[in-house]
Amino acid sequence: MMDALVFILIGLGLLFGLIRLLRGPSDFDRVLSLDTMNIIISGSIVVFALVFDNELYLDIAIVYAILAFLETIVFARYLEGRS
Repeated sequence: MMDALVFILIGLGLLFGLIRLLRGPSDFDRVLSLDTMNIIISGSIVVFALVFDNELYLDIAIVYAILAFLETIVFARYLEGRS
């Protein structure tokens, strides 16, 4: 029961992030929503590790978080150089 509630709230967070990504008034808002979605996805992978009792998901979450951080840096540098 509690797992279903957690996954529903994670899905709502991703939905609101996706709406901001598509409708963001500026490119910086879009980058921020993408970073927020990456954080939610990393957290949901950790929740998967807890629910399925598998430690491999934690390694996947760490790799995903590192790649998401690099993605945010690349997009921020791109937007900084464009303006």
